[in-house]
Amino acid sequence: MTSTSPAQQAEKHVAPQADHGDAAKSWIRRIAEGRAWLFLAGLMICFEVWSRVAFGATFVLNPFNLQSIAIFAVAPLLLATGQTFVIISGGIDLSLGFIMGLAAVIAAHATNLAGAAIPLPLAMLAGMLAAVIVAGVPGVINGLLISRLRIPPFIGTLGMFGVARGAAFLLAGGTTVPVQNSWLAVLGNGRLFGVPYLVVITAVFVIVMHYILSQTRFGQHNYAIGANVQAARRAGIDIRDHILRLYVLSAMCAGLGGALYAARFTAGAAQAGEPLLLDSVAAVVIGGASLFGGSGTIFGTVAGALVIAVIQYGLVFVNVEPFWQFIAVGVVIIISVLIDQAQRRFSGARRDE
Repeated sequence: MTSTSPAQQAEKHVAPQADHGDAAKSWIRRIAEGRAWLFLAGLMICFEVWSRVAFGATFVLNPFNLQSIAIFAVAPLLLATGQTFVIISGGIDLSLGFIMGLAAVIAAHATNLAGAAIPLPLAMLAGMLAAVIVAGVPGVINGLLISRLRIPPFIGTLGMFGVARGAAFLLAGGTTVPVQNSWLAVLGNGRLFGVPYLVVITAVFVIVMHYILSQTRFGQHNYAIGANVQAARRAGIDIRDHILRLYVLSAMCAGLGGALYAARFTAGAAQAGEPLLLDSVAAVVIGGASLFGGSGTIFGTVAGALVIAVIQYGLVFVNVEPFWQFIAVGVVIIISVLIDQAQRRFSGARRDE
């Protein structure tokens, strides 16, 4: 008969308790990481109950509401997708709003000019392509300022905010630029099997960006730089070239947002993305990314953008003054940051143990 020591007997009793503790911590982390989806579910439930009590109508099961929320989320989500990459790396891009406006104006002008020489479908594609390419120019400048001249991202992109704003208004002549292209109008307002083309395009784009962030070397380098830039440099990652490509990608996401804005409204406007800059940062933060860098996902950003869209559309739907949406979004941002701080402290304590 084999005898066991008191220490071995104690381990048999202690080990399961440690496993239960680890499982509890794992569940807490998962809940914190999925907070955006929990916010979204809670909002949908609240507006559904509010709508049924006040109006006797459904909010969630109304297809028009769901389509409207999806369309509301398109432009902020396109900006937030690029912003996600930047924030994960530990930076921030404050120029996206007016880069989007610049792209919208370029899309309108280029589509009109091309429409006089080539068929309308090709003119539409030429206008959108021109918008995305031109939007990449301020992205290159942002990347060079930050990666080569070591200007802080906040200052460098804030300066580009003003440059892009001025350039957009100059090209637009201080007014909106109407687009004479029926194909672009269909793209911006048509539907595929009942789903708006804008939503379909955005969904495909988001899936591609998710793949780039989660499955490619570029995405993994992005996380590494955000987590510890010195360790990433010692690992052989070219920090300067990565930062340059990062801000070009971010700007081109805003360029696509500007092109789709021109399609939706059949006009380009310099101020197209001005109110969306805060929403893009908010969507990333609500989606679970840390402003300190090193964490975040594209699908989390999708949830964050939907949370903002539900707040904005839902308050209008239940006949609440739209100014409350700013307060609601602000509260959700603060809660998200507090959860992120708590999660970081929790993770730090666990590593110390």
